[in-house]
Amino acid sequence: MKDCAVLFDVTKCVGCGSCTVACKMWNGLPYEENAHGYDAKLDDKTWTVVEYHDVKKGKEDVLRFAKHQCMHCLEPSCVAVCFAKAITVSDEGAVVYDAKKCVGCRYCMIGCPYSVPKYEWDKVFPSVMKCRLCAEKLAKNESPACTSVCPSGALTFGTRDDLLDEAWARIKADSGYIQKVYGETEGGGTRWLYISDVPFKDLGLPEDIPTKSIPSTIHDYTKWKPGIFVGAAAVFGALGLYTKRRVKIENEQRQGEGGKEDV
Repeated sequence: MKDCAVLFDVTKCVGCGSCTVACKMWNGLPYEENAHGYDAKLDDKTWTVVEYHDVKKGKEDVLRFAKHQCMHCLEPSCVAVCFAKAITVSDEGAVVYDAKKCVGCRYCMIGCPYSVPKYEWDKVFPSVMKCRLCAEKLAKNESPACTSVCPSGALTFGTRDDLLDEAWARIKADSGYIQKVYGETEGGGTRWLYISDVPFKDLGLPEDIPTKSIPSTIHDYTKWKPGIFVGAAAVFGALGLYTKRRVKIENEQRQGEGGKEDV
């Protein structure tokens, strides 16, 4: 499926962790204690987690669950900073990693605004690990492993445009939702979209992500570099010629004055 995406509805998630288990089974990852619950964190062996959050909804204390994984940005920062081309975007839109091309610079870890890529610190020949959106399944027109096992309907797989329409339809139909689809514009847009009835920042989702992608923002500055260098070279070249001309004139004048004195 081209231009694929996933919609996560916080109001429907029951925190069962089936998505985490399915991810580990499909990718052959070991199951660890920190893979689920209040202390769940992404690491090199856990590519998606369901975190528990005690949050305020009005005057009430409520428990909400939030799934976290690679956001699969439309214009990924990790791809932009990877000079080895170890991270690329598949035809279906998944941000994938090729360990054979990786040089271990870890720029992708620095560049990701969501702090997703994790390094295999305990291995002699480490790789960078993260969710790949089950790229092999997408290539076969199959849904990602996590979305296929969700029992509550919290995860919906489809095309990004269709899911945005679905997300806004739910928001307009129920005033309890926050009036926003997280991932629609963050960082230029992502393929994981979230709707919620509590603030996204309370679910561990950063709200300081600019709407313009980081790669395009950097390009706005770097695109002028060739012109700046050419312009600077022209200016310095002209100054060099001017200086040489001045020196030549002054030398000729001094030689002329010296000749008059001899006469």
